[in-house]
Amino acid sequence: MPFRLRNTLTALVAGAAALSLSACDVEQTEEGEMPEVDVKGGNMPEYDVDTPDVDVRTEERTVEVPVVDVEPADAGDQAPAEGQ
Repeated sequence: MPFRLRNTLTALVAGAAALSLSACDVEQTEEGEMPEVDVKGGNMPEYDVDTPDVDVRTEERTVEVPVVDVEPADAGDQAPAEGQ
């Protein structure tokens, strides 16, 4: 995985985690305790899972970026700020 893509993905995951952790405020209002249980025998279920084949790849592309020339206006030509 290219370094730049890895950094971008890491930043996105970290941002999503930070957002999810800061999205709500949780306060414990009562202490809890585990119930007493007696487990005997049993059988874990079995699953047959057919997962799809995923082909992940990258390719380099050259993108033409337009050149924008910006010239500052003269002090007398500037429009007044909104609300003035």
